[in-house]
Amino acid sequence: MSASTTTAPVVLTAKALLLDMDGTIVNSDAVVERCWRDWAVSHGLDPHEALKVVHGRQGYATMAILLPERPMELNYAENTEMLARETADTDGVAPVGGAAEFMAAIDGLPHALVTSADAALATARMTAAALPMPEVRVTAESVRASKPDPEGFLKGAAALGVDPADCVVFEDSAAGIAAGLAAGMRVIGIGPRAAAHAPTAHVPDLTSVRVTATAEGSIHLTLTPGA
Repeated sequence: MSASTTTAPVVLTAKALLLDMDGTIVNSDAVVERCWRDWAVSHGLDPHEALKVVHGRQGYATMAILLPERPMELNYAENTEMLARETADTDGVAPVGGAAEFMAAIDGLPHALVTSADAALATARMTAAALPMPEVRVTAESVRASKPDPEGFLKGAAALGVDPADCVVFEDSAAGIAAGLAAGMRVIGIGPRAAAHAPTAHVPDLTSVRVTATAEGSIHLTLTPGA
């Protein structure tokens, strides 16, 4: 039986946690879809099809997939505009279910934010969702390649001084799950998008995750997957 259908508790042990932001701890779907629908329509694209590839990637990488013949310089320029618009629009941004309690539970434990957002957008959304910003973070400015490339997660592990195999990733998107797995890490898929992309385990939201720290410095994660 797959991890996305079993209701038996799953226990994973890690030395560090690497957290995606959008769709994983912050629900920003409303603003992401507003901005990218407008962009798709302005370029004569089907918004429904465009939204299938938006989540988890940096904007320039999404644009390169949707407009493969276009020079990358234009993608980088429009991505800068998109980031500014998304940063200014926090209407509807909220924590994912259980996120506040989860972030409180990992306070003081080794963890990092690994997001495709830049620093300004990450700060805006974490603030709008009233969630604490992790001290260690890997944002768009920190990497050369967007997810699904594993660079961001590998940098997060290195910043924490933890072997990739001892890290557990929290992700919601196909690109993010692929990146975490490619980094040699176990991946907990969060929410409905994640279930179809073969994460190590899947839960409906963070209310299904219980965190326990051990005296030896390990982190035990007890998951109650969705039915």
